[in-house]
Amino acid sequence: MDIFRLFIISLMPVLKVLLVIIAGLILATQRFDLLGCDARRHLNNMVFYVFYPALIGCSLADTMTLEGLADLWFLPVNVLITCVIGSILGWILVIVTKPPRHLWGLVISCTSAANLGNMLLIILPALCEEKNNPFGGVASTCSANGKAYASLSLAIQIIYIWSVLYFLLRMYANNEVKETNSNNSIIVAANGCTRDVLHDPVGLPQIHNDGNQKVSTTVKFKQLFMKIMRSESLRKIFAPATIAAIVGFLIGIATPIRKTFIGDNAPLHVIYSATELIGNAGIPSITLIVGANLLKGLSGSGVGPSVIIGILIIRNIFLPISGIGVIKAAKRLSLVDEDSFYLFTLLIQYALPPATNIGTISQMLGSGESEFSMIMLWNYIVAILTLTFWIAFYMWLVI
Repeated sequence: MDIFRLFIISLMPVLKVLLVIIAGLILATQRFDLLGCDARRHLNNMVFYVFYPALIGCSLADTMTLEGLADLWFLPVNVLITCVIGSILGWILVIVTKPPRHLWGLVISCTSAANLGNMLLIILPALCEEKNNPFGGVASTCSANGKAYASLSLAIQIIYIWSVLYFLLRMYANNEVKETNSNNSIIVAANGCTRDVLHDPVGLPQIHNDGNQKVSTTVKFKQLFMKIMRSESLRKIFAPATIAAIVGFLIGIATPIRKTFIGDNAPLHVIYSATELIGNAGIPSITLIVGANLLKGLSGSGVGPSVIIGILIIRNIFLPISGIGVIKAAKRLSLVDEDSFYLFTLLIQYALPPATNIGTISQMLGSGESEFSMIMLWNYIVAILTLTFWIAFYMWLVI
């Protein structure tokens, strides 16, 4: 594969994301006003409750089998390693640059979680479908493997984002909200936007005893258990995307259930097809929201140049270099196979821009939307060059 074709392959997914971000920005302007504050909030809820769970569940159900899961066990471990390394570097960055405290969670999240969704789903099949496929084998088989790698990576990171980074971002968010009735769906945020109370986990309720009645230990434990089970904090850990990932795994690894839903001749294939169609709306919806939030960021944001430069250095230099060390160590310890395409996938996870899901959480919390959009804009501009370089270098390294 010549260097020009390699440049075009790696350039296309980045340009696609940039074009969708620009479209979101245009739709949020006063001239069109199609992605205003309320529209973004409703679209975020659709992504959170409908689009992303459908995307995750269908991708895993279609590509995961029990044998494949056993062969790919290091891939989810590698995703978590990238998150840990990125988090450590992010903590160092906030200590050095000292951004506003309510942005600490955003900075750490941007260095921790990479865009393992649309970037991998576009880059990996594109490489496989090249005429001079550098990884060898049949293009269709290579593309199927790439989809499996991307789906599993995305599922693991979705769980990490909604069970770890959500709480980190919420902890540092500076908005003060007033909780309404637990059955109500609307809350007013400090920035004037409304948002969903279901996205604001509350602390665990306390068991009260006025002292006039003796409550047995068993009753106290039962009350505590029931209140914990009803708490929003626990419900957020088991977010819709997490539940969808579990269901997708079960369908994929259970052969009788898999044959019921997956395949053109499956009796319930229409259910899978309809769900997959819904899930395809997830990635463009999130990217449009990022672009719409950029409108506010262009008028000024609380993140300084030093923070943006620090994130760019971490995501485009430190993390890709650390990935080489991790994968070389894994190979030396015989933790991964010698398959070049699999090794390339493990390496490229370290070189991608920040995850767009962080913008979804920022929108929900009403904090850091414009700052995240500015960070994303600069990351994708720089990624036009850096991602091209790392794709070429990683291919040279594994082939």
